Amino acid sequence: METSAEYTQRLVKYGARAHKSMGQVFLISDEVIESIVSASTLEPDVPLVEIGPGLGVLTRALAPKVPKMWAVELDNHKISILKKELKEHPIEIVHQDALKLDLKDLWGDRMGYLVGNLPYYITSPLIMHFLDQANQLRGMTIMVQKEVADRIAAGPGSKTYGILSIAVQISAKVTKVRDVSPSSFWPVPKVTSAVIRLDLRPYPGFNVNKRDFFQVVKAAFSQRRKTLGNSLAGGLGLKKEEVIERMQVAGISDGRRAESLSIEEFQVLTKAFL
Repeated sequence: METSAEYTQRLVKYGARAHKSMGQVFLISDEVIESIVSASTLEPDVPLVEIGPGLGVLTRALAPKVPKMWAVELDNHKISILKKELKEHPIEIVHQDALKLDLKDLWGDRMGYLVGNLPYYITSPLIMHFLDQANQLRGMTIMVQKEVADRIAAGPGSKTYGILSIAVQISAKVTKVRDVSPSSFWPVPKVTSAVIRLDLRPYPGFNVNKRDFFQVVKAAFSQRRKTLGNSLAGGLGLKKEEVIERMQVAGISDGRRAESLSIEEFQVLTKAFL
């Protein structure tokens, strides 16, 4: 079988193009592809969907591992390539914007698995879109920009810890699989990428309303350079004195900063304010 680089070179020779306006690049590293496949849950009874297959380099490695899979692609030209190159595999190509994809339409009430080299310009919205469909999804193995992967995996006290870290971690256990160098792609991008695995599960002991919780989290991070007391006062529209009083009752100092608080402490704050 052709290597990923040879496969891509052949298709590019016959007209395949990466759209710069969409930040599109093609993965050409067999080693990275094997890492993604190995990190994914590929079982006969677990439905599989790939987001943004592009030319199909990852798709052709995934397809032989499962009885059937779905590939969601928006680009008509890429779809024509996929239909031609992967016609021997049990793949259903879905022509759709992934941000509008309802997994229930693919496999009903079953719980499937998602794999994808996510478009970097809509990475966070895509991740949240699928985390919102936790009833249809066991987990994901995704490639994202390294900066985003670091933010997702960050813990309290880290400069990269923030709303995205918390939003993902209350829905999934995060495992960083590997970094991916720019040389693993063509055209060569200016950024390093990373593969992460998200195993969906309810956050242990999470016992507050999610909407209230995120109202507090967003208020806390609204003025990241300020102390927590000032950020919460501004973000929640409360007087500073009232904020300090409630934080004292909650046992959390108003002089701390948002990035120092754990998910458990944000739950305590939620109960104190909402």
